[in-house]
Amino acid sequence: MSYSKDETLEQVNAKSIIQTLSLLLAISFLPFFVHIQFVSGPFVNALLIIILFLCGIRTAIVACIVPSIMALFGGLLPLPLAPVVPFIMISNILFVFLVDFFYKNTIDYRRGYWSGVFIGAAIKFTFLFISVNFISRLLLKQELAAAVTQIMSWPQFATALAGGIIAWIFLKWLKFF
Repeated sequence: MSYSKDETLEQVNAKSIIQTLSLLLAISFLPFFVHIQFVSGPFVNALLIIILFLCGIRTAIVACIVPSIMALFGGLLPLPLAPVVPFIMISNILFVFLVDFFYKNTIDYRRGYWSGVFIGAAIKFTFLFISVNFISRLLLKQELAAAVTQIMSWPQFATALAGGIIAWIFLKWLKFF
Protein backbone atom coordinates (compact mmCIF):
# COMPACT_ATOMS: atom_id res chain seq x y z
CA MET A 1 0.00 0.00 0.00
CA SER A 2 1.52 3.29 -1.02
CA TYR A 3 0.67 6.62 0.51
CA SER A 4 0.64 9.87 -1.29
CA LYS A 5 2.43 12.87 0.13
CA ASP A 6 -0.88 14.44 1.20
CA GLU A 7 -2.03 11.33 3.05
CA THR A 8 1.26 11.15 4.93
CA LEU A 9 1.09 14.82 5.92
CA GLU A 10 -2.46 14.31 7.20
CA GLN A 11 -1.13 11.70 9.63
CA VAL A 12 1.52 14.05 11.04
CA ASN A 13 0.37 15.98 14.07
CA ALA A 14 2.49 19.16 14.21
CA LYS A 15 1.30 20.03 17.72
CA SER A 16 2.39 16.63 19.01
CA ILE A 17 5.80 16.92 17.33
CA ILE A 18 6.40 20.40 18.76
CA GLN A 19 5.28 19.27 22.22
CA THR A 20 7.55 16.22 22.11
CA LEU A 21 10.57 18.18 20.89
CA SER A 22 9.99 20.90 23.49
CA LEU A 23 9.85 18.39 26.34
CA LEU A 24 12.93 16.54 25.07
CA LEU A 25 14.82 19.83 24.80
CA ALA A 26 13.76 20.80 28.31
CA ILE A 27 14.94 17.52 29.82
CA SER A 28 18.16 17.63 27.77
CA PHE A 29 19.26 21.08 28.83
CA LEU A 30 17.89 21.31 32.38
CA PRO A 31 21.10 19.81 33.82
CA PHE A 32 23.10 22.64 32.22
CA PHE A 33 21.16 25.33 34.06
CA VAL A 34 20.50 23.71 37.43
CA HIS A 35 23.47 22.06 39.12
CA ILE A 36 21.88 21.19 42.48
CA GLN A 37 20.75 17.56 42.70
CA PHE A 38 17.78 18.30 44.97
CA VAL A 39 16.49 20.86 42.46
CA SER A 40 17.33 19.31 39.09
CA GLY A 41 16.57 15.72 40.18
CA PRO A 42 12.87 16.28 40.96
CA PHE A 43 12.38 18.28 37.77
CA VAL A 44 14.10 15.67 35.59
CA ASN A 45 11.96 12.92 37.18
CA ALA A 46 8.83 15.06 36.77
CA LEU A 47 9.66 15.66 33.12
CA LEU A 48 10.14 11.92 32.60
CA ILE A 49 6.64 11.28 33.93
CA ILE A 50 5.14 14.21 32.01
CA ILE A 51 6.75 12.98 28.79
CA LEU A 52 5.40 9.49 29.53
CA PHE A 53 1.83 10.76 29.87
CA LEU A 54 1.89 13.33 27.08
CA CYS A 55 4.10 11.62 24.50
CA GLY A 56 4.03 7.91 25.29
CA ILE A 57 6.37 5.22 26.55
CA ARG A 58 8.70 5.20 23.52
CA THR A 59 9.46 8.90 23.79
CA ALA A 60 9.78 8.55 27.57
CA ILE A 61 12.42 5.85 27.13
CA VAL A 62 14.38 8.15 24.82
CA ALA A 63 14.01 10.89 27.43
CA CYS A 64 15.45 8.53 30.06
CA ILE A 65 18.67 8.30 28.10
CA VAL A 66 19.22 11.90 27.02
CA PRO A 67 19.85 13.79 30.32
CA SER A 68 22.70 11.51 31.40
CA ILE A 69 24.42 11.77 28.03
CA MET A 70 24.04 15.56 28.04
CA ALA A 71 25.37 15.82 31.60
CA LEU A 72 28.38 13.66 30.72
CA PHE A 73 29.26 15.36 27.44
CA GLY A 74 28.51 18.80 28.82
CA GLY A 75 31.02 18.29 31.61
CA LEU A 76 28.43 18.39 34.39
CA LEU A 77 29.08 14.78 35.28
CA PRO A 78 32.77 14.15 35.98
CA LEU A 79 34.43 11.83 33.46
CA PRO A 80 35.37 9.22 36.12
CA LEU A 81 31.62 8.71 36.59
CA ALA A 82 31.09 7.74 32.94
CA PRO A 83 30.84 4.01 33.80
CA VAL A 84 27.73 4.65 35.95
CA VAL A 85 25.85 6.51 33.19
CA PRO A 86 24.29 3.36 31.66
CA PHE A 87 23.01 2.40 35.12
CA ILE A 88 21.46 5.84 35.58
CA MET A 89 19.74 5.42 32.21
CA ILE A 90 18.45 1.96 33.10
CA SER A 91 17.19 3.19 36.47
CA ASN A 92 15.28 5.99 34.74
CA ILE A 93 13.77 3.50 32.30
CA LEU A 94 12.72 1.24 35.19
CA PHE A 95 11.12 4.21 36.94
CA VAL A 96 9.14 5.30 33.87
CA PHE A 97 8.16 1.74 32.98
CA LEU A 98 6.82 1.07 36.48
CA VAL A 99 4.82 4.31 36.58
CA ASP A 100 3.33 3.37 33.20
CA PHE A 101 2.67 -0.26 34.20
CA PHE A 102 0.91 0.49 37.48
CA TYR A 103 -1.07 3.38 36.02
CA LYS A 104 -2.37 1.24 33.17
CA ASN A 105 -2.95 -1.92 35.20
CA THR A 106 -4.71 -0.56 38.28
CA ILE A 107 -8.44 0.11 38.29
CA ASP A 108 -8.12 3.30 40.33
CA TYR A 109 -5.85 5.59 38.29
CA ARG A 110 -4.79 7.58 41.37
CA ARG A 111 -3.72 4.45 43.22
CA GLY A 112 -2.02 3.17 40.08
CA TYR A 113 -0.14 6.42 39.54
CA TRP A 114 1.07 6.68 43.15
CA SER A 115 1.90 2.97 43.33
CA GLY A 116 3.94 3.34 40.17
CA VAL A 117 5.74 6.42 41.46
CA PHE A 118 6.51 4.88 44.86
CA ILE A 119 7.51 1.42 43.61
CA GLY A 120 9.33 2.95 40.64
CA ALA A 121 11.29 5.26 42.96
CA ALA A 122 12.13 2.34 45.25
CA ILE A 123 13.31 0.14 42.37
CA LYS A 124 15.26 3.05 40.85
CA PHE A 125 16.99 3.68 44.18
CA THR A 126 17.70 -0.01 44.82
CA PHE A 127 19.01 -0.68 41.32
CA LEU A 128 21.23 2.40 41.34
CA PHE A 129 22.53 1.82 44.84
CA ILE A 130 23.52 -1.80 44.17
CA SER A 131 24.92 -1.31 40.66
CA VAL A 132 26.76 1.96 41.33
CA ASN A 133 28.14 0.62 44.61
CA PHE A 134 29.53 -2.39 42.76
CA ILE A 135 30.85 -0.49 39.71
CA SER A 136 32.34 2.41 41.66
CA ARG A 137 34.24 0.09 44.00
CA LEU A 138 35.77 -1.64 40.99
CA LEU A 139 36.69 1.46 39.02
CA LEU A 140 37.10 4.39 41.42
CA LYS A 141 39.26 5.30 44.38
CA GLN A 142 37.67 4.37 47.70
CA GLU A 143 36.94 8.00 48.74
CA LEU A 144 35.30 8.84 45.42
CA ALA A 145 33.41 5.53 45.40
CA ALA A 146 31.82 6.36 48.77
CA ALA A 147 30.76 9.83 47.55
CA VAL A 148 29.31 8.45 44.31
CA THR A 149 27.42 5.74 46.15
CA GLN A 150 25.97 8.35 48.52
CA ILE A 151 24.76 10.52 45.61
CA MET A 152 23.20 7.51 43.89
CA SER A 153 21.41 6.19 46.97
CA TRP A 154 18.55 7.71 48.99
CA PRO A 155 18.62 11.07 47.12
CA GLN A 156 17.48 9.16 44.02
CA PHE A 157 14.47 7.85 45.93
CA ALA A 158 13.65 11.31 47.31
CA THR A 159 14.03 13.12 43.98
CA ALA A 160 11.93 10.49 42.17
CA LEU A 161 9.12 10.90 44.71
CA ALA A 162 9.36 14.69 44.50
CA GLY A 163 9.27 14.40 40.70
CA GLY A 164 6.11 12.30 40.99
CA ILE A 165 4.47 15.03 43.07
CA ILE A 166 5.51 17.79 40.64
CA ALA A 167 4.31 15.75 37.64
CA TRP A 168 0.97 15.00 39.37
CA ILE A 169 0.38 18.71 40.02
CA PHE A 170 1.31 19.63 36.44
CA LEU A 171 -0.80 16.88 34.88
CA LYS A 172 -3.76 17.80 37.12
CA TRP A 173 -3.35 21.41 35.99
CA LEU A 174 -3.50 20.20 32.38
CA LYS A 175 -6.66 18.30 33.39
CA PHE A 176 -4.99 15.06 32.39
CA PHE A 177 -6.39 13.28 35.45
